[in-house]
Amino acid sequence: MLNKRWFQIGLGILIAILIIKFFLEINHIFKPLGIIIGSIFVPLLAGGILFYVTEPLQRLLEKRFKFKRWTSILAIVFLMLILIFIAVSWVAPYLTKQITLLIDNIPSLFGMASDGIDKLLKNRENLPPQVTSAINDFIDSLQDYAVLTSKLILDVLTIIINWALLLILIPFFFIYMLKDHEKFQPKIYNIFSGDTREWVKQTLKDINDVLSSYVQGQMLVSAILAILMFIGYKIIGLEYALLLCILAFFLNMVPFIGPWMAFLPAFFIGLVHEPMQALWVCIITLVVNQIDSNFVTPNVMGKSLDIHPLTVITVILAAGNILGFVGILLGVPIYAVIKVIVINVYEQRRKIREFAKEDV
Repeated sequence: MLNKRWFQIGLGILIAILIIKFFLEINHIFKPLGIIIGSIFVPLLAGGILFYVTEPLQRLLEKRFKFKRWTSILAIVFLMLILIFIAVSWVAPYLTKQITLLIDNIPSLFGMASDGIDKLLKNRENLPPQVTSAINDFIDSLQDYAVLTSKLILDVLTIIINWALLLILIPFFFIYMLKDHEKFQPKIYNIFSGDTREWVKQTLKDINDVLSSYVQGQMLVSAILAILMFIGYKIIGLEYALLLCILAFFLNMVPFIGPWMAFLPAFFIGLVHEPMQALWVCIITLVVNQIDSNFVTPNVMGKSLDIHPLTVITVILAAGNILGFVGILLGVPIYAVIKVIVINVYEQRRKIREFAKEDV
């Protein structure tokens, strides 16, 4: 019975459960470690994203134009400062104006929305039963939506505040990654020897490739979708177009769910301003998402992650319930890394079995 696969799998699951239970019972021992990790998480995450975005440029400068390491780093930092200056000098005044206008108009927006809901409620008896039932269900679920939205906004604001407080640490992590990123993997796989060393080396390379493809692809896809939405919103004359598209850029980094999260505020603003404009927002969102799913994502992301859409949605929902907005943002890349590790472990076990059969 000990050689039966089902017995080995069951024993492995039982041991994993016991290990998890053991760690949960002594979690106070690891609390200082959690505090340390939490304090460096934001600059490490931001520095890692910046590194994966700029690493292809660094590789191009060093291999094609023969830049030295520090010369390429200084060139990248100088280019980023120029881009920040352009963004601040060109976008910031327009963005500040839109934010100020939005804050000033929030009472009137909610007032107009409230008037529209009151009209629907007063004429509810004259509507078809199906429409009345849908309105009642919507009103009953408004509180749940409000709680969920408030929690999401609070999580986003908390992350923004943490990023602002730790902003000074991000350049240090970023520059250190650009300077010594080739040294990270050897320090890990050189601990091992023989076939294990080669396996760890290949696994680390696969993890790096997956993270690089995901970050670079998702940033590019988000930028393309935000630009397309901005063009569409300007055509229909939607207010706060730039502010909505900057929000869409960050939300589009969440696969599948992000674009629809970005759609809701644009739809609400269009609906309050003019119902026909809300319809145009729906059409623009539908067209942009079709362009994304049929042209942008397949050509930019390709098969780099090879994760089924249903799996992505499941991972996002589960990670969001566990870790909030951070889980929604990091759920897919963490799942992709775990998948790479599991596949490599399986392949290594298969090679060992085949080698053992050849010896026999």
